Amino acid sequence: MSPATARRLAAEFTGTGLLVAVVVGSGIAATNLTSDGALRLLINSLVTALGLAVLILTFAPAGGAHFNPLVTAADWLLSRRAPTAYGSGQALAVITAQITGAIGGAALADAMFGQPALSPSHTARTGLPLLLSEVVATAGLLLVITTLARTGRPQHAPWAVGAWIGAAYWFTASTSFANPAVTIGRTLTPTYAGIAPASAPAFIIAQVIGAALGTLLALAIHPAPSTTPAGAETPAQLTG
Repeated sequence: MSPATARRLAAEFTGTGLLVAVVVGSGIAATNLTSDGALRLLINSLVTALGLAVLILTFAPAGGAHFNPLVTAADWLLSRRAPTAYGSGQALAVITAQITGAIGGAALADAMFGQPALSPSHTARTGLPLLLSEVVATAGLLLVITTLARTGRPQHAPWAVGAWIGAAYWFTASTSFANPAVTIGRTLTPTYAGIAPASAPAFIIAQVIGAALGTLLALAIHPAPSTTPAGAETPAQLTG
């Protein structure tokens, strides 16, 4: 394994773990602070949006700050003929780092608030409206990321991705998981942000469908990638 690959895996593990810690921890804090459902969601969404933007800025130079298996899969597929191409083995290693990091992040958040770590959630999240919401949230996320990549504007990813996720907390019924790794991590917290393990597979399937739709829409709108501006990250360094 090259030093660059090792740095990328460490960044994806740490960044995804901290993202889940932000999501779960802010949910626990909101629950402890107020019984008002709208205020809880406001706290959770605002903290997540801000934390995500900071994490992207911090970890993007190490190899992308994807924090999301679907973003990594799309990036791998779209960059196969580009100078930034990397092998399927590295893509799988990155996805593994994201999933394990997400599990660790959920455990960290629970430990910080004195909750039982790695305990399964009992919060069932089922039904067509929630699954449709995950399709929409994930499609929008991949549309934003792929568009920024293909138009040579990856430097806008931190605020754009954070803003989309923060907004989607409110306009989707599912509160916008939009990420299989985060979904898996959130099955292992018995707190506000949790999702029951039995609900996770359908969420992930909906996310995969949404990612495909969002990526295809971006490719239809921007069929030819633009030249990346000097000094900006490459398309492989986009996040989600």
